Amino acid sequence: MCIYLNPGNELFAQISKNKIYVDKSGMIPALIEVFERWNQYVCVSRPRRFGKTVIGNMLCAYFSKGCNSKELFKNSIGSKDPVFEKYLNKVNVIKIDLNAEYQNIEDKENFISIICKRINKELANEFPECKIDIADDLPYNLIYIYTQTKEKFAIIIDEYDILVREVVSGNISDELFNKYLAFLNGLFKNTTLQPAITLAYLTGILPIIRDKIQSKLNNFTEYTMLGSNGLAPYIGFTAEETKAICNKNNFNYEECKRWYDGYKLENVELYNPLSVLESIRNKKIQSYWGQTSTYEVISDYIGMNFDGTKDEVIKMISGDYIDVNVTSYKNTMTGFKTRDDVFTYLIHLGYLAYNSKKEQCYIPNREVQGEWINALKICADYSTTNKIIEASKQLLEETFNGNEDAVAKSLDESHIHVTSNRSYNNEDALHCAIYLSYIYALNKYNAYREIPAGKGIADMTYVPVLPDLPALIFELKHNGIAETALNQIKEKKYYDSLSNYSGNLIFIGINYDEKTKTHTCKIERFIKE
Repeated sequence: MCIYLNPGNELFAQISKNKIYVDKSGMIPALIEVFERWNQYVCVSRPRRFGKTVIGNMLCAYFSKGCNSKELFKNSIGSKDPVFEKYLNKVNVIKIDLNAEYQNIEDKENFISIICKRINKELANEFPECKIDIADDLPYNLIYIYTQTKEKFAIIIDEYDILVREVVSGNISDELFNKYLAFLNGLFKNTTLQPAITLAYLTGILPIIRDKIQSKLNNFTEYTMLGSNGLAPYIGFTAEETKAICNKNNFNYEECKRWYDGYKLENVELYNPLSVLESIRNKKIQSYWGQTSTYEVISDYIGMNFDGTKDEVIKMISGDYIDVNVTSYKNTMTGFKTRDDVFTYLIHLGYLAYNSKKEQCYIPNREVQGEWINALKICADYSTTNKIIEASKQLLEETFNGNEDAVAKSLDESHIHVTSNRSYNNEDALHCAIYLSYIYALNKYNAYREIPAGKGIADMTYVPVLPDLPALIFELKHNGIAETALNQIKEKKYYDSLSNYSGNLIFIGINYDEKTKTHTCKIERFIKE
């Protein structure tokens, strides 16, 4: 057993013995189908702390000849597939945690050559009959070993894009970066070496970059936050997995869903793994994923304020979905030309989620929304948005106290802020205005738009997740009377939809006058038995 060549299964064994463990071994048969039927060059990108390293350690434990993992996978989901035994500990694995290696090597300018020499040395020890020269380049030695022994390799590189990020930040020289591109080209665009590669598996935050690197790695099949096809269930925790571990640990699944759900790939509902695990371990719902990065990532890029960026951001903060063209972005951290490029980048980072069917992006959950709110606080262009957000806590209190004028005044300001003149009179605009004005309420409520209720459909309903709070039911009218909206809530018994809720309710009737662009409000309390 070596460091890079055919490492052991200790890392994965340790993870699999954790009290809270989600079995993702079903990815192994899915991945086998990919490289046997389609392409052995695979790149899986996902945001920070979404389990990239865990999956890499699992694949290493499965393929590596340097260990015996039969017992480790004995009762796993993946082992139930007939194809599972085919490659179990039967492939030579070369595994590189590129970020760890980069951080630990002092001579960074010679980083790539140092790694290659170390791997060559291990190859020479493992295959003495081939008389490997460690001074030769790594691809040549792999080809030579294959021609002499027919031994094949799986190459697993975790965080392949660390040097991409470093060169953009100005932390490494162009010379080192070009050496890295040559390294990738030698391993993965070498047709002579291709028969010796069972699988090339790259992970990173970003997909394959489509400018300097594209010519090197355009043979990779990519699985990203824009679409992951058959590998979608392994990008994060599924709803079923999250619910199961919540139930097992006597944890509130609905709160977990409210905070960490929201990503969706090919109809697979996905949760942020880090946040789910940390919330259960600590028995506390809060923002965990944000602690591993910084909201300044958001503020830096929305601060570019390409045409329309600000309007679209305000819509998303207000709970809306916006159209986005994800095809023009070249997967770089520079060279942004449109707001679509910015939003696509933020989708890859996990700060936005993507609906591929509608070609729209949105803020996925309560946790990530908090990061956006923090980011807007340091963006001067969003001062009005921040003012409305900061006033939303007081507005909730005013609503509890029946202050109709305060609600109407807040909606006047929010409504004009979330829309353009062209869409000002749309009903969606008023929904967004309510969502923005009551954004603080999301700390204590679940907000639902147009849910079936009683004999009709309630425009907006806020259901409390904390005890001793009234539910809020909104009905909206255009060019009418606020009292009519209020009466409609009662006549159509919208509160009947709250079958699992009893207690105080607050009915809020809103009328919007298109001519004056102002709102009126009527509030009434109701006790639901």
